[in-house]
Amino acid sequence: MNTFYELIGEGTENLTAGQMMLRSLIIFLIGLLFIRLAGRRSFGMRSAFDNVIGILLGAILSRAVVGASPFWPTVCAALVIAALHRLFAWISIYSDGFGGLIKGNPKVIYKDGRLSHDNMKRCLITDKDLVEGLRKQGNTERLEDVKAVYVERDGTLSVVK
Repeated sequence: MNTFYELIGEGTENLTAGQMMLRSLIIFLIGLLFIRLAGRRSFGMRSAFDNVIGILLGAILSRAVVGASPFWPTVCAALVIAALHRLFAWISIYSDGFGGLIKGNPKVIYKDGRLSHDNMKRCLITDKDLVEGLRKQGNTERLEDVKAVYVERDGTLSVVK
């Protein structure tokens, strides 16, 4: 283990460029491994639940690169975050309540000719946001041309014609 620390250095003050490059290489590979462990959805779905892993892994693993925290405890902390993400995603498959708690639920903001101003306020969606979503997702600017509009769990608008 001493040879390992001789290669990557310790602390923040005495790290050489070579040691930081080696740390970067190791953390890059560990980061890839942890993202694979967390699962494909961690960077595909872009919900708040999925964004948290990217932010936390970046923040935690960067500390190992620059030597701001001890190397292996930092890697272990990142492993816990990746494992929790995978565990919570797995639990949400079997529990709609838990899934709704960590991922949220879609909200109807327009259906059958009626706007839900309450849901629009809850989702912080303005009339301009709604029209933008109609143009992007429904290829129209008129609510009369669509059956329903939802704010999905990831915050995007989806339009049902």
